[in-house]
Amino acid sequence: MKKFALAGNPNAGKTTLFNTLTGATAHVGNWPGVTVDKREGVYKKFGDPISILDLPGIYSLSPYTPEEVISRNYILNENPDCIINIVDATNIERNLYLTTQLLEIDVPVVVALNMMDEVKKSGVEIDVKLLEEKIGLPVVSISALHGEGVDELMKKAYEASKTKRQGKTVLENSELVHLIGDCKIALDGLGVKDSLFHAVKLVEMDELEVAAHPQPTKVVEEFKKTFKDDTFGTDFDAIVADARYKYITKHYTKAVKKSVTKGKDKNTKSDKADKIITHKIWGIPIFLAILFVVFHVTFSENFLFLGWLLGDWTSLSGTAFEGLFGDGALASPGVVLFNLMDIVTATVIEWVNAGLETLGASEWAIGLLCDGVLGGLAGVLSFLPQILVLFLLFSILEDTGYMARVAFILDRLFRKFGLSGRAVMPMIMGFGCSVPAMVNTRTLLDQKERTTTIRVIPFFSCGAKLPILTAVSGAIVMKFGVGNADVITYGMYVIGIICAIVSVILMRATTQKGDVTPFIMELPTYRKPQTTSLLLHVWDKLKHFLEKAFTIILASTVIIWIVSHFDWNWHFLPDEDIDKSILAGVGSLIVPLFTPLGFGSQLSNWAWVFGVAAITGLIAKENVVATFSALAACIVSGFVDSQEGVSSVVQMIETTGATIPALLAFITFNMTTIPCFAAVATAKLESPDKKTFTNTLVFWLATSYVVSMMVYVIGTWLWTAFIFAGIWAVVFVLIRLHSKGKLFNRKVKK
Repeated sequence: MKKFALAGNPNAGKTTLFNTLTGATAHVGNWPGVTVDKREGVYKKFGDPISILDLPGIYSLSPYTPEEVISRNYILNENPDCIINIVDATNIERNLYLTTQLLEIDVPVVVALNMMDEVKKSGVEIDVKLLEEKIGLPVVSISALHGEGVDELMKKAYEASKTKRQGKTVLENSELVHLIGDCKIALDGLGVKDSLFHAVKLVEMDELEVAAHPQPTKVVEEFKKTFKDDTFGTDFDAIVADARYKYITKHYTKAVKKSVTKGKDKNTKSDKADKIITHKIWGIPIFLAILFVVFHVTFSENFLFLGWLLGDWTSLSGTAFEGLFGDGALASPGVVLFNLMDIVTATVIEWVNAGLETLGASEWAIGLLCDGVLGGLAGVLSFLPQILVLFLLFSILEDTGYMARVAFILDRLFRKFGLSGRAVMPMIMGFGCSVPAMVNTRTLLDQKERTTTIRVIPFFSCGAKLPILTAVSGAIVMKFGVGNADVITYGMYVIGIICAIVSVILMRATTQKGDVTPFIMELPTYRKPQTTSLLLHVWDKLKHFLEKAFTIILASTVIIWIVSHFDWNWHFLPDEDIDKSILAGVGSLIVPLFTPLGFGSQLSNWAWVFGVAAITGLIAKENVVATFSALAACIVSGFVDSQEGVSSVVQMIETTGATIPALLAFITFNMTTIPCFAAVATAKLESPDKKTFTNTLVFWLATSYVVSMMVYVIGTWLWTAFIFAGIWAVVFVLIRLHSKGKLFNRKVKK
């Protein structure tokens, strides 16, 4: 099977093309040794299937980021039959820089000019034939979003893969051309494959190249002693980069012609939209408003706040669909899907329960399968539709180009607190999953900035924490009739963001003090999301969630059921004696720890369930709701619908007497405490040393404890808000004095 690799800049439409080519055959894993996504699929329209690999988005083949190293090593070491270089035709000059590097490798390359539909709309014309002649490679104009030109691209790539190609360089007129030639001869003598590419990198004093070829490096070092340049000195890396851009401007941009009539208005629709969306005053309020709309569509039980107008007819009382579309108000799409999933899971469990009773199964077997396994799984799966809706909405925001604007907007805010916009991108990724978000911090240049960012990423609640937020907020509304679930969930997300900002201020002013690194990013034009791409993205999330549900969560629910139905002598206990179980014994020991947070000793004898749920959440955050669901039927005889996460939490509230402030503190604790084991392992991998990692764990525990305590205390006694405000004011004043060297009249050495 032939192997084709897709290479291109970020936001060039590479992933969209990959989805168009591979469709449902695509699968996602990790590159060996790192947690960067590895996307593979199969193109089947030819007689022979072709393996398609989507390389990480990169700007060059220099070893500045893990993504660049991965792409470079694959192209050089894995012998792909063809490289399809995706070029954003709306920004052709910058994108062709990578093309000039790919030219130097002995591998067939085909250039795909993507987004040609947008180029035409902007009044720009690109002479594809002329560009093909100048580059010396096959060039095909495509629109990956609409599938235009894709078949022609694959035909040309297939034809190109049949012929070997000799690398060439655009540095023919560079001052370093003779040095490059000498290095190439030396590398040829050593039998180095792709010697031209390696020679150029050696001249640039590329760290990977210098380490691999110390002998030829001496040639470069000797040449430096005789070389003089008024502009760059002996910075050969800068000289090579400058020569590449000059060549691109002189030869390639001749193929780009701007229309005189359409070129007069320099402000595109994207530019006009950005004047409002990225406004220095209105940008953040607009972001918060969009975020609220996302949560409202996903979680609201009073969609568009039309409950006062619709009345009770939406409940469909007396029908098979009672409660599906809401109770006294129209539910949001996310809640409707949640109710539908709940009906399905409840029906399945009833059928299994009835079937086991008919077969005469023992009480413990029925309990283990229905209450433990199916009950725990269904408690998590019932939230699957809402998780997918949330992922879909976030994917739409990302595909349209808005999430890049969010990074730009937040850069202005976080820069004042000591972090660059480059650190904002991993934080935003944290809304999806903390693991790739933490890996993405490798792009940060300063280690202290990396450490700070890793520590606050879990505060941007990932999809795994969504069942906790939805179940507990829904239970608050159902039990106490207070507020709306979407408002509570939105408020919890905002608390997480505020917690991140405050933490950044504290760390960057004390233990992680350092300079703010520069941040430059290109804002992509606004684009209409592609349905296929969105659905494939959601499907990837669905597969990941189901894999976790039927592995980690399944194993956890079985263990929880076992330790809650056996005592320390391993005698089986009926449901009514669960308070004598191993789980209850362990839970009772940790209950006092959570007393300041509202879900500790002040509750009834069953208070230990909250502590146990929080501990199981350290394995996987979905386990919190799975624990409630598995235990609800055991604590109260006759409890039904335990498979529904919201009902399970309601039952826990009635059993323990938990208050609204305690429940909000419980959500806050699980949002901000130590994340799941996978994220913890990633944090350890990304930490520079053991001490930093240990301090990170302590930071998560301390932060979650303090913030949760504040939520509970202020929620119970509102007047204490003034006390906490005074305490924090003193803290920030002391930090300010400390940073200026004025604390205790301390003199700063200059």
